[in-house]
Amino acid sequence: MTEAAPTRPRRSDATRAAILRSARARFAADGYDRATIRAIAADARIDPSMVMRYYGSKEGLFAAAAEFDLRLPDLTQVPPDRFGEALVRHFLDRWEGDETLAALLRAASANPGAAERIRGIFADQLTEAVATFGAGPETTARRAGLVASQILGLAFTRYIVRLPPVVEMDRAEVVAWVGPTIQRYLRGRPG
Repeated sequence: MTEAAPTRPRRSDATRAAILRSARARFAADGYDRATIRAIAADARIDPSMVMRYYGSKEGLFAAAAEFDLRLPDLTQVPPDRFGEALVRHFLDRWEGDETLAALLRAASANPGAAERIRGIFADQLTEAVATFGAGPETTARRAGLVASQILGLAFTRYIVRLPPVVEMDRAEVVAWVGPTIQRYLRGRPG
């Protein structure tokens, strides 16, 4: 009986890991817009064509490199009639406090990898938070999807497209308009 030789990591795995490490550092330091494929490749000590080979585009690389925790609030600490308001306030803080999520949303509109990444972030993290309300899995997924539709739509119009009527609203006004809708999605019934 011969023992199998230990498997060595494939060179492509090491290259991908180096690219992702460099991309995370570069996106964090420079932001999405100023980070370049050339700079990321230089940091990883590889040719820029390798970045394109593995990730296809800057958007694809960003989607793979983006690690994003929504840091959702513990809704068990919020009065039940204030869930919607609490989530809208929380998401306004997240969108305004970290450009990573806005960059990922921008990329998601044109890049399937980025779209998949943002779907995963919202599906996993938001569904887990909504599950605390005790609804069945199907209802929980629907409620989380509806909340995501409002939050992502708000973010897209306020921070990406910068639709003037939405941008001009102060935070309290946004919470007053969107909070009740989120509340209905979380606690209400259809129809």
